[in-house]
Amino acid sequence: MNFSRTLLSLACLMTATTAMAQDKVLNIYSARHYPSDEVMYSEFTKATGIKINRVDADDAGILARLKAEGAASPADVILLVDAARLWRAEVDGLFLPIKSKLLEDAIPVNLRAKPADNGGTAWFGLSKRARVMVYDKVKFNKTDVDSYEKLADPKFKGSLCVRSGSHPYNLSLFGALTEHLGPQKTETWAKSLVDNMARSPKGGDTDQIRGVASGECGVAVTNSYYLARLMRSSKPEDRAVAEKVGVVFPNQSSWGTHMNVAGGAVARHAKNSDNAVKFLEYLASPAAQNHFANGNNEWPAAQGVNFDNPALKAMTGGSFKSELIPISAVGMNQIKVQQMLDRVGFR
Repeated sequence: MNFSRTLLSLACLMTATTAMAQDKVLNIYSARHYPSDEVMYSEFTKATGIKINRVDADDAGILARLKAEGAASPADVILLVDAARLWRAEVDGLFLPIKSKLLEDAIPVNLRAKPADNGGTAWFGLSKRARVMVYDKVKFNKTDVDSYEKLADPKFKGSLCVRSGSHPYNLSLFGALTEHLGPQKTETWAKSLVDNMARSPKGGDTDQIRGVASGECGVAVTNSYYLARLMRSSKPEDRAVAEKVGVVFPNQSSWGTHMNVAGGAVARHAKNSDNAVKFLEYLASPAAQNHFANGNNEWPAAQGVNFDNPALKAMTGGSFKSELIPISAVGMNQIKVQQMLDRVGFR
């Protein structure tokens, strides 16, 4: 009898120990491959005692893995770096809509998913990145490129450099333009961009900036943080590239500059959902939002956060007007935009 009680006590102790261990674990699938994020992970663990296990991949790889794993997936938190991909994952049922007053108070309505049937939210934007123009200061003036629409001007014939139209950052930009201009005008605009290209789309955003600095391109489209990295680089050759180009935050006199988001969600089959919510709430805190701004040159998504990044302030003069369309609408336009780009030969 005593032996049975001992076994029972031991079993209860093991179960309790296992539960406690699970309570202190968080499994993250992340498309954020930025060394500066490591500080946030370590600070979260230090504050909560929750150990983080992380799998790194790109957005598409993470979504494919979640679909393949199904209910057996160990993922608790999903971090993606594009609004359209966040929307796609939501539609595919890969996220668990959550209710968090802290997140709802911190993140503006236009930077998160529309409310789900249960009143929860499937994903939240956690940092912002502007899609801006850089230009050759010798060949062009700032007013030549102060709106996205002006990229269609014949004066840019043979001057435009841009990465693939199928890249998520461009799909999101064109999805936003579709909201502002309508599908027909956006397609006409996209065709003019193809006509104005200096070369076939290739490389990443930093390559486009370097192309302008070298004289290969007259104007290019890039996410703002790529330019900020060059501006803050310890390498003189990087800073020289940044100094050779001008930067414009487009459409300040109309709807504002297009803003994409990196965001987070709780995985549909999360085993540690409470910890997952805690982590997303931490990412919306002033401390984490400052890491986004100072570590990776992104703008905070949370409202009322002050930060001190000299490159971001130098690019904008301190402030700029950003578009306010629901970021979820950008994702909803993704399929029609891809079809549009295929028709005009923007690949």
